[in-house]
Amino acid sequence: MVMTSHSTATAANPVLRVAPASPAAAAAYFGASLAFHADVSDVASALAADGDPGFVVLDSRSTASWDQGHIPGAVHLPTALIPEQAAALLDPAVPVVTYCWGPGCNGATRAALALAQLGFQVKEMLGGFEYWVREGFAYETWEGGERRAPDPLTAPVDAADCGC
Repeated sequence: MVMTSHSTATAANPVLRVAPASPAAAAAYFGASLAFHADVSDVASALAADGDPGFVVLDSRSTASWDQGHIPGAVHLPTALIPEQAAALLDPAVPVVTYCWGPGCNGATRAALALAQLGFQVKEMLGGFEYWVREGFAYETWEGGERRAPDPLTAPVDAADCGC
């Protein structure tokens, strides 16, 4: 078999060692991903707009974590309490966006699973509370409201949004 320069590069290149999915498979995968996940900036933008955003934000962390900082207007419901308290705190007709600490924590995923098993429409907010703060959005603590400057590695410093 004669290898072309393209196939030689592909075999040696760890990115292309496994070929990309077909465009149809990629569209199905990425479309499904967007059905399950929400971006911190998109959540913040929807919450900042006038009117009802059409979803509720749920903080699935402990009370100590909630007190340390949380998204303004979020509902606090630790994951372990979802089975017994979700029906009293949430409207099953309103989608829920869950979050926990950040990318290194799967608490929002566990909360989303528990809610989905109870019949709620749910998405997970990628980046969690960590990226909410790092992108410079306001948050509340037990002492009051706070806001940090955007981290230039996570959010544009001199623009309203990242443009993505």
